[in-house]
Amino acid sequence: MTTTKIAIVTGSSSGIGEATARALAAAGYTVYLGARRLDRLRAIAADIQGHALPLDVTDKGSVQAFAAALPSQVHVLVNNAGGAIGLGPVAEFDEDQWLAMFQSNVLGLARMTRALHGRLQASGDGHVINIGSVAGFETYVGGAGYTAAKHAVRAISDTLRLEWLGQPMRVTEIDPGLVETDFSLVRFDGDAARAAKVYADTRPLSAGDVADAVVWAATRPAHVNIDQIVIRPTDQARADKVFRRTGV
Repeated sequence: MTTTKIAIVTGSSSGIGEATARALAAAGYTVYLGARRLDRLRAIAADIQGHALPLDVTDKGSVQAFAAALPSQVHVLVNNAGGAIGLGPVAEFDEDQWLAMFQSNVLGLARMTRALHGRLQASGDGHVINIGSVAGFETYVGGAGYTAAKHAVRAISDTLRLEWLGQPMRVTEIDPGLVETDFSLVRFDGDAARAAKVYADTRPLSAGDVADAVVWAATRPAHVNIDQIVIRPTDQARADKVFRRTGV
């Protein structure tokens, strides 16, 4: 019998994933961290007395190996791995970029949920928390690939609630707006100057702001399901409507 609750966080080597792993550990969970950057992952796990395991959610074999190394019961799965690549119009879309986004954001989430379903159910209080985005219900010029992927995350989250009705399982979708992480650096293929402009002259969310929401949703009573949390900075009204000023 598990004595402490077990939480799994994918994409936990940086950004929202790292902040979430740290916050869940601080809340008393035993955290298993999964990501491709194993050296970074091990350092974080050592800080929080967690467990670092290699994980590439785009690879079925990697997901299976990760799941096989977990305890028989899991209470929380945070599907955080994903991200955006590129910012081109549909008429010129890069098929490899779109495939990569769907592999990580959509199929990776589905692979992890499938692999851990039995363990989540066995806990008697399983909870899947999907990190979506305001891009899951909004669109913007150049963002069709990413918004399509995050719209799919929302559809999966809604469908899981229907499929798991009557089971001891909860599903939460957390949809952040502008968060200052390495998100834009990845989107722009390492172009730091271009990435910095995304956050310039504004006050974005931090990864910790999103992690706070994850922990709050996870620690509600078992009969309470937080379907969706939308979090934006006060300087943002829509995905593409951000207030900018000097001196921030």
